Amino acid sequence: MQFRFLKPVLLATAAALALSACATATPYGPAGPQSRYGYSEQRVDADRYRVSFAGNSVTSREQVEMSLLLRAAELTLESGHDWFSTVNRATDRDVRLQGTPDPFYYDRYSPFWGPSWRYYRRGYWSPWGFRDPFGPEFDVREVDRFEATAEIVLGRGAKPAGDPNAFDAREVVNNLGPRVPRG
Repeated sequence: MQFRFLKPVLLATAAALALSACATATPYGPAGPQSRYGYSEQRVDADRYRVSFAGNSVTSREQVEMSLLLRAAELTLESGHDWFSTVNRATDRDVRLQGTPDPFYYDRYSPFWGPSWRYYRRGYWSPWGFRDPFGPEFDVREVDRFEATAEIVLGRGAKPAGDPNAFDAREVVNNLGPRVPRG
C-alpha cells in the first residue's frame, strides 16, 4: 500500500503550523525603516501632535486604538504636560482579499499529489492536455489591517471636567500600559 498522498498533506500541515507561529500582533513600539507597523508622531504646534498607530493583519481594532491612546499619554508625559484631548480621531480599516490555491486540487502539471488517471474528474481533453473548465479551486479569506490616528492637544493641571475627549495621561498609562503587548 502506497502513501504518496501523505507527504503533501504533512508538508502542508507543517507549513501552516510554521506560518501560524510567526503571526503575532504588532508589538507596541515605534514604526521604523524595517516595519511600517507601530506608532509614529508628528509635532504640529507647541502643544499639538498628530499621533498614529498601524497594526498588522493579526492586530485587532481594539489593540490598535489602545496603543494609540497609550502613545498619546506617554507623549503628553514626556513633554511635561498632565492631560491631552483628542481633537480629530479616526480608525481606518484596510480590507484585502487573499486567495490560496486548494492544496488538494489535482493538476497533471502540478508536482504535488493528485488522484490517479483512473479516477473520474470533471474537465475535458484538449490539444494542450486535460483541462478543468472551472480552473483550480481557491480558498479566499479577508485580511483586515487597522490604523488609528488622532490629533491631540496637550494641557497642564487638572483635565477639563466637561470634555469627554480629555484624558488624564497618568491614568491612561496606568490602565492601558499593562494591557498593551510590548516587543
